[in-house]
Amino acid sequence: MGSLCLPSHGVKSIVSTLSGNASHGFNSLYGSRSPFELGMGVRMCGSIISSRSHGIFSKVREINLANRLVGGVYNQGIEGSVLEEKDSEMLEIGLPLKYFVGRAHPLGASIVDGGINFALFSQHASSVILCISISERNGVVKLLKSRIEVPLDPQKNKTGDIWHICVEGLPNSEVLYGYRVDGPRGWDQGHRFDINTILLDPYAKLVSGRKIFGDVEQRMSEILGIYDFNSAPFDWGPNYKLPDIPETDLVIYEMNVRSFTADESSGLDPEIRGSYLGVISKIPHLLELGVNAVELLPVFEFDELEFQRHPNPRDHLINTWGYSTMNFFAPMSRYATTGAGPLVASKEFKEMVKAFHNAGIEVILDVVYNHTNEADDNHPYTTSFRGIDNKVYYMTDLQKNAQLLNYSGCGNTLNCNHPVVMELILDSLRHWVEEYHVNGFRFDLASVLCRGTDGTALDAPPIIKAIAKDAVLSKCKIIAEPWDCGGLYLVGRFPNWDRWAEWNGKYRDDIRRFIKGDTGMKGSFATRVSGSADLYQVNQRKPYHSVNFVIAHDGFTLYDLVSYNSKHNDANGENGNDGCNDNFSWNCGFEGETDDINIRNLRARQMKNFHVALMISQGTPMMLMGDEYGHTRHGNNNSYGHDTSINHFQWGELEAKRDSLFRFFSGMIKFRRTHPILRRDRFLKENDVSWHEDSWDNPDSRFLAFTLHDGNNSGGDIYVAFNAHNYFTKIAVPSPPNGKRWHRVVDTNLESPKDFVSEGELFNGSVYDMAPYSSIILEAKP
Repeated sequence: MGSLCLPSHGVKSIVSTLSGNASHGFNSLYGSRSPFELGMGVRMCGSIISSRSHGIFSKVREINLANRLVGGVYNQGIEGSVLEEKDSEMLEIGLPLKYFVGRAHPLGASIVDGGINFALFSQHASSVILCISISERNGVVKLLKSRIEVPLDPQKNKTGDIWHICVEGLPNSEVLYGYRVDGPRGWDQGHRFDINTILLDPYAKLVSGRKIFGDVEQRMSEILGIYDFNSAPFDWGPNYKLPDIPETDLVIYEMNVRSFTADESSGLDPEIRGSYLGVISKIPHLLELGVNAVELLPVFEFDELEFQRHPNPRDHLINTWGYSTMNFFAPMSRYATTGAGPLVASKEFKEMVKAFHNAGIEVILDVVYNHTNEADDNHPYTTSFRGIDNKVYYMTDLQKNAQLLNYSGCGNTLNCNHPVVMELILDSLRHWVEEYHVNGFRFDLASVLCRGTDGTALDAPPIIKAIAKDAVLSKCKIIAEPWDCGGLYLVGRFPNWDRWAEWNGKYRDDIRRFIKGDTGMKGSFATRVSGSADLYQVNQRKPYHSVNFVIAHDGFTLYDLVSYNSKHNDANGENGNDGCNDNFSWNCGFEGETDDINIRNLRARQMKNFHVALMISQGTPMMLMGDEYGHTRHGNNNSYGHDTSINHFQWGELEAKRDSLFRFFSGMIKFRRTHPILRRDRFLKENDVSWHEDSWDNPDSRFLAFTLHDGNNSGGDIYVAFNAHNYFTKIAVPSPPNGKRWHRVVDTNLESPKDFVSEGELFNGSVYDMAPYSSIILEAKP
């Protein structure tokens, strides 16, 4: 089960084979030539204000739908037909709406000749009602809590498992819509239908809900799809060029859109703090730092108030990280200029991507296809997938009353290798590439995507292969977080088709342990900085398929890694039980903040040591937002729920560290980018590196030195040494290549600006006295 492999752009007739309703036949796609008797079934809800007189349509209207084909995974191979329709009942909103059978493709809302088409997949539904409201912003009509509800006839408005209808007379923009869906009540069969809930279209390209981020008064706001077919195509500019940075050259900066500029210290107008436009204003900082790719924490529409639906120990939290996806196509609307809404959010997201690209910075999205915001069966929050077809969209355990399986740690698990869900994921990814021009994706808890529909691990997961082979995604960076909360740990073993890169969790752990002085770690440390060939030198994989990181959004910040032995998560409301306990951290002699100058200097030195290790390692380096100035979360290693200074970038702190820690971080990044031997596109060979080491088997040895040789014989060798002992060590420095002399670029024991000198300071000696917990870099130059 789950081993079906689909072509990259879908498979013919999957939906019809999944349903017994396919017998309605191909003629049901657009209906027969008999009149469509739907108008009398339309219901109105709420109160209405209208000053328009009622218009009258002609009694018969021809819609030319010839040659419109149903495609994608729902391809039924049907041509359109001419449809006659009689008068619809005039609705009391001043809009003369008419209804046609519609078409099954594309899913979602689309503009067609003769109106707006709505199409929704639900294999197990017995009834579907389209719910429509006109936005108050639309000048056509004014509404007060009004809604049109249109029941769909399963004999006419259904093809296979696709329910569809075309509505003529709606505005082309700012119409809100959703669905009521009913079906079997068999909980033990995996169904969770509730006709009373209006559901968000999974294929909605824009989502309307609460307007202001974290507005608790609007925490139960209705979440609806909204469409816009009026806006002109976005102007990417005449000189716009999509960056295509080789993976060997990437330096990734993991960041959160809101937290980057939400703090008052950003100096931005309050209207754009924490927004896409706010990020644009700070791109010069990223250029000065030297990174050339950003990895944005989730920017799909998510529910930041998911913890505030009912009283619980976490009901004070606001989900700032964004791992609570409501829809896979729509940009987060509350990252727009304050209160501007989803249409503006879409435009401003594109403005942000355009600005990044014009600065030569690629955009990688952290995407969450492992679970959604709809929680578990104990405290469900039905907004979309659960009420549309829970049994299809989520993994359930049919042996245990069809309870939701939970490999995500968040209450539910998306059924990623079900053909319909698989196509949803592919359509979503293509949408972000084609519509928003993003350069790649990092897949959160990607091992979930390696599970079959019953949760078992698959050797060749169809969705993973499809993403790797898809034509639209062929030039995208694709990065897996190769584990999940069900224990499927795939670091170095993630199914990859020589395309997938991985977050290298073993790199993180081994680098941390060596730098802090653990015994027996020298060999592992050498393996990791050399590109982790033990994990990735398989088939056609390359060193850059290892995304190296010491710090990421979850876990300690770099400052906290050297300041805390234990997590301090009491503010999260779970009595300190959340967050990882195995941090491999060391507080350098005191837990938390201290005025002891020796401890503070040691911490600064250790932060620099970690950054040196990251920047000289073969592979793709990734750093976390804020580490360039030493951001602290005060020991909280799971700060997902704090929309405060715990997560917000502190621009005042950056200024205070600009000439010290920031200067060092920036210098090391640029050093890496200007020295190709630090970022090879192949694994190291014997003549590429000399290890100055004769005590590999001594577990107490905490010193490592090596020279990377320039393969072009230009003499640009680089000597690197790490001393993780707690005492000074005199080391013999090898002779430089003929005609060259060593120049010291880095000594982390020295104060700024001596700790990093980009042009290097001449070193003529043969012995170097290395301080405890320090690292050095020497470069061979004429």
